[in-house]
Amino acid sequence: MEKDNIILEACVETLEQCIAAEKRGVGRLELCDRLDLDGTTPAESLIRAVMNSVKIPVRVIIRPRGGIFVCTADEIEQMRKSIILCKSIGVDGVVFGILDKHNELDIAAMLPLIELAKPLNVVIHKAIDLTPDLFASMQKLQTIPGVNAILTSGKSTTALEGAALLRKMCDHLKSTLNPDNNTNNLSIIVAGRVTYENLSHLHRLIGASQYHGKLL
Repeated sequence: MEKDNIILEACVETLEQCIAAEKRGVGRLELCDRLDLDGTTPAESLIRAVMNSVKIPVRVIIRPRGGIFVCTADEIEQMRKSIILCKSIGVDGVVFGILDKHNELDIAAMLPLIELAKPLNVVIHKAIDLTPDLFASMQKLQTIPGVNAILTSGKSTTALEGAALLRKMCDHLKSTLNPDNNTNNLSIIVAGRVTYENLSHLHRLIGASQYHGKLL
């Protein structure tokens, strides 16, 4: 659903869920495998089937396995190949995040992937919630061309619990928005048990433009 400039993004892992979410009126899909592991990269066959079956934008998570977000060189190469595949298929965007051993954003590891993904939308996923200072991590990403959004629950289990920090982040990004140049303009995609039932309440608290959940 897209209403009053609010975009709802459904987190989905099967073709049937994608079709159902589009019928329900969501504005965008985040396609994953293994949501029980908080999402891994889906199979090429599923990505192609979804792209052939829905009309709304599809973003694909790029995550070779569950668990920690520190990645080996082999895993980063796997992510690189997945991004190339997604570009060839024509998805709307890719979703990924890499941390270093201190749980800071591993900018050096991510920069080549961000550059490779262009012109796709790039979303840094909830790995960012594990960083020591979420607000500072967001400010780092503001300086990197090609990063379009951050998926976050405000360092909390739920968006409701993280609402105060999420509001602060959204307000900061609105105050630094450059209408003449979208290159470094970030958006917050609010995650953390977002449902149709609590969406209106969350929006009053946070005021974001995008919300993410299992909206089926």
